[in-house]
Amino acid sequence: MNRTRTKDRFTRTRNGSAESGRGGSRFASSARSRSGGPGRSGGYGRRPAAVQGEFALPRTITPALPAVESFADLDMPRALLGALSSQGVTVPFPIQAATLPNSLAGRDVLGRGRTGSGKTLAFGLALLARTAGQRAEARQPLGLILVPTRELAQQVTDALAPYARSVRLRLATVVGGMPIGRQASALRAGAEIVVATPGRLKDLIDRGDCRLNQVSITVLDEADQMADMGFMPQVTALLAQVRPEGQRMLFSATLDRNVDLLVRRYLSDPVVHSVDPSAGAVTTMEHHVLHVHAADKHTATTQIAARDGRVIMFLDTKHAVDGLTQHLLNSGVRAAALHGGKSQPQRTRTLAQFKTGHVNVLVATNVAARGIHVDNLDLVVNVDPPTDHKDYLHRGGRTARAGESGSVVTLVTPNQRRGMTRLMAAAGIVPQTTQVRVGEEALHRITGAQAPSGIPVVITAPVVERPKKRAATSRGRRRPVSAARRAPVRQSTTGAAA
Repeated sequence: MNRTRTKDRFTRTRNGSAESGRGGSRFASSARSRSGGPGRSGGYGRRPAAVQGEFALPRTITPALPAVESFADLDMPRALLGALSSQGVTVPFPIQAATLPNSLAGRDVLGRGRTGSGKTLAFGLALLARTAGQRAEARQPLGLILVPTRELAQQVTDALAPYARSVRLRLATVVGGMPIGRQASALRAGAEIVVATPGRLKDLIDRGDCRLNQVSITVLDEADQMADMGFMPQVTALLAQVRPEGQRMLFSATLDRNVDLLVRRYLSDPVVHSVDPSAGAVTTMEHHVLHVHAADKHTATTQIAARDGRVIMFLDTKHAVDGLTQHLLNSGVRAAALHGGKSQPQRTRTLAQFKTGHVNVLVATNVAARGIHVDNLDLVVNVDPPTDHKDYLHRGGRTARAGESGSVVTLVTPNQRRGMTRLMAAAGIVPQTTQVRVGEEALHRITGAQAPSGIPVVITAPVVERPKKRAATSRGRRRPVSAARRAPVRQSTTGAAA
């Protein structure tokens, strides 16, 4: 499964240059920049201005391999196929069926698909399959997955962990907000695949705890958000350190002109696959704009939160999130707050409580707009309407995932109506618009709103029973200290990095 791509890439690069001479390709410059030319650095110290609209997708020079109908049709290790079967993953999603034959063959890939369309396995299976059988040296990973947020990093790690174990590959998660020493230890112990946010990975490289010169497969997940968040200088600096002839895969739910830089510079003759347009509406998702009077908005929000079932509520600021969460708790609604002001352990615990149903309402800023998957989540509420259509799409993408159904509801006061109309047009969505008042049937019918109990609640950490320790007996023979010291100690990098 371990293929060498240097010769194929050199051939494609030469073909790309010839095509460029005929005015056909944009990728001769990207190929030259990989060889260390001036196109690799400079000019990106400042965050690029956001540009509305999508860029023209690149034209593939080398024909793509056809899509498959089954995972069994793919050239993957038997252990990986067995892991898919044991996880109940039997039929590939469209983005997986289309891109995996090509990524397994070592091709660069540009994939676009809405959240919940299966992008993680689309790049993850190829990365694991092509790395299987190799062993990383200390501080020198072989594969890299770059993501914009801690939550997405953890979700990617959790999604890939059972498959990585099946082919005996070690994962390390490298994110801010967690002890850097533990992550450095995981890298020193050896990890074939690193899932990282750009800032923390740069910190570890600067400390000498990680080198990227052996990384032959690099994945950028949600690249558009990395560009929007101002990570572009860090991302390009990291990509300059991986093997220049390596494979690159870029996946995202939306592609705009801020991502065009990465495509032109770092993808060589990529296979392009788009499951649906960036603004494509999910057929199992309903979009509702509820026109409310400003005086009714607070009460309407409270009643929606008191519904039967879980809901994510998005607000603009950390202060607003904390205020609404406390109000809901005082009203008898089991709610928890999630925003960038929380420590990573707090954020992890809150997400776990929401996923298990210990809390019913997750009140969040845009930090929860990507990288969070919750089964059977059927409602997302924009208490504060987003200012960007991409934020709307990603907030809404927390529901109606993987074929499930769900609704996205946005509460709009009179002074917000014009802006919301423009945003929906940019997103390519025609919502159902309803004028609602507190206590009216329409609010209950659309959202399940109901009056809260009014009995204040306190969210406590669930009690976890710990296994009882065995009592020591005089009959057991103690292991000699010298033997214990001689025994090798192995540390799970997945556990160490989580």
